[in-house]
Amino acid sequence: MRRYLVLMLVLSLVLAATLTTAAATQLTFATGGTSGTYYPLGGAMAQVWNKYVSGVNVSVQATGASVENIRLINKKQVDLAFVQNDINHYAYNGIETFNEKLPDFKVIAALYPETVQIVVKAESNIKSVSDLKGKRVSVGAPGSGVEANARQILGNVNLSYRDMQTFFLSFAESADQLKNGHIDAFFIVAGHPTAAIQDIAAQHKIRILNFSDKEIESLRKEYGFYSKVNIPANTYNGQTEAVTTVAVQAALICKSDLDETLVYNLTKTLFEHVNELGHAKAKEFSLQNAKDGISTPFHAGALKYFNEKGIK
Repeated sequence: MRRYLVLMLVLSLVLAATLTTAAATQLTFATGGTSGTYYPLGGAMAQVWNKYVSGVNVSVQATGASVENIRLINKKQVDLAFVQNDINHYAYNGIETFNEKLPDFKVIAALYPETVQIVVKAESNIKSVSDLKGKRVSVGAPGSGVEANARQILGNVNLSYRDMQTFFLSFAESADQLKNGHIDAFFIVAGHPTAAIQDIAAQHKIRILNFSDKEIESLRKEYGFYSKVNIPANTYNGQTEAVTTVAVQAALICKSDLDETLVYNLTKTLFEHVNELGHAKAKEFSLQNAKDGISTPFHAGALKYFNEKGIK
């Protein structure tokens, strides 16, 4: 009899645990490649949510990052995703990379800047974006987000690819070609410091071009997803002065129909436990900047939390 009771107790505990797990809200979080920033950062965020948001189980999925993620969200194959805010803008409006509108998503928060960095050698006579006219310029891989940013920034000063010799190179290829004197400048859009720029700065004196306030104002008027950002002095070897430039934002988005209370709790937990994420990029998360550069609709649950905190 005693063995029977013990067995029944064990089975009851197993059943209770199974039911508890089954009752939890299962969320899939699309991030990026396993060797990039998005995947480990997403894993850290999932751990915090699973620890502090009752009844939630968030699992992380490796993906091809922003463009794939926005498609997965619109197909309702994932619940949460990292997507750069300019890609959000393109998808929502059916432009650039997207031949049709993909508007079925909502933004939770802008997280950290992906900085536009236009790199030249220190001795170069290129002092501004306008000075790229007639030069050899790498504008990023074909069809990439970087390449779209380059076209927008050049167009902002009335330049196009016809006004220069353009190269469509990866970050590493661009750095190598500048080292070897085969190009005069290259665009990179990434969180600073960026490894490709650190690499070239270790061997050559470089400069990163400054944007004027007038350039930033006109760019933001045309493309609301850009925000002004400063690269602090000494971010790169030999860079003794701060640089004023622009950035797009790495943003957290979700399915449009995700429950409002759930999104409120995810947003609140993320910002109130940001110090527990243990990832370098998490140090750049800022509640004050959580709406910066966002040109597509926010989720009502996120807005509820921001309104409570006085974030306009």
